[in-house]
Amino acid sequence: METQVGEGNGVSNSRLNSSDRSEDEPFRYIHQVPGKQIRAKLALAFNNWLKIPSDKLVAVGDITQMLHNASLLIDDIEDNSILRRGIPVAHSIYGIASTINAANYVMFLAVEKAFALNHPEATRVYTEQLLELHRGQGMEIYWRDNYICPSEDEYKRMTKRKTGGLFMLAIRLMQLFSENKEDFTKLAGILGLYFQIRDDYLNLCSQEYAENKSYCEDLTEGKFSFPIMHAILSRPGDNQVINILRQRTRDLELKRYCITLLERFGSFAYTRNILQELDTDAREEIAKLGGNPLLEDILDQLLNWKGAGDVVKTPLGCDQGEKPETKVRGQDTVQEPLEVATKLNYNI
Repeated sequence: METQVGEGNGVSNSRLNSSDRSEDEPFRYIHQVPGKQIRAKLALAFNNWLKIPSDKLVAVGDITQMLHNASLLIDDIEDNSILRRGIPVAHSIYGIASTINAANYVMFLAVEKAFALNHPEATRVYTEQLLELHRGQGMEIYWRDNYICPSEDEYKRMTKRKTGGLFMLAIRLMQLFSENKEDFTKLAGILGLYFQIRDDYLNLCSQEYAENKSYCEDLTEGKFSFPIMHAILSRPGDNQVINILRQRTRDLELKRYCITLLERFGSFAYTRNILQELDTDAREEIAKLGGNPLLEDILDQLLNWKGAGDVVKTPLGCDQGEKPETKVRGQDTVQEPLEVATKLNYNI
């Protein structure tokens, strides 16, 4: 039987009494619409190398899934988000205080699960990686709230901490129960960077992201995402993009204009080139580590940022070529942002 990793919310009903369930409700709310389980798939893929017992694999999957979903609750508050996975964010239903409390509560339940792994290093690993995640998140919030555009190197350091940190948590916990002590830090860093830059790109280009998170949400957040950072740094004498970012706008026309600037400044093309380089780097590192078909399959799935098989022709700013004639079923669909907003009937 195939091991199912991280598909539950990691919180057992029997573990909670009725009052606990009310404290935990915002967490359960976000879990009603599961994500794409990429972290669970990554854990299974790394176990192709690490070969740990199935009970330990499930426990590590639960810990990382609990932390991931708890961090989303906090992220949505910090980012003033409207939607998450296509439904209203938890704090719009339960309030900010209850949502923060639920997220913190689940993080401590995850500590308890780490302790229950019965390894003297487990809680230390958990703490170290959670600190890294919060350091990375803190860097990103500081830049956003102080209108400081990071350099590309600073962005990469932040991302390896924030996104790569959760990957390394799973890997390091798994290695506690494995004879394979290979250093996967470089690969985790590449994957973390790839995931984040891909997310930044699709946030501005993908119809699925617009439906699940709202149209060009990163512009409303004021986030120095990778394409936005490139546009600002590549045109130091042009303040249009950073001025739009400062406004935290929900105005559709202003967002659309910003997208045309990112296209004109070559920021989408540059982002695509970086994504292709990271995909290549990841595959080369996997080969050096002995090969891993499961990880390669995940990388193949993540290539949908190219729009391959999704659009017949290409939209403004979001892929190579011309404007799209039609949409083909499938994955993250890349379309012209104004067209996306119109189809969704957004009142932005």
